[in-house]
Amino acid sequence: MKHARSDYDPIQDPRGLIPEDEPVFLIRGQDQFAVATLQFYAEQVEAAGGQAPLVRSQIEAMKAWPTKQFPTGPEGNV
Repeated sequence: MKHARSDYDPIQDPRGLIPEDEPVFLIRGQDQFAVATLQFYAEQVEAAGGQAPLVRSQIEAMKAWPTKQFPTGPEGNV
């Protein structure tokens, strides 16, 4: 799996369910835009006729996360 950020490369897929060259994107609970981003994603899934209970669950967990900050990468870039 290909992470957008090289410092996330140690995050692995031990069961091998994600192809090695498939891009992935990780949004952390401390990201001040995480909740809004996941809400938008859940709304899109539901508008297309799907269900997003796992996304909705993560939204609630992220709302409860005590630290919120502007997202930055290893060199300050997002």
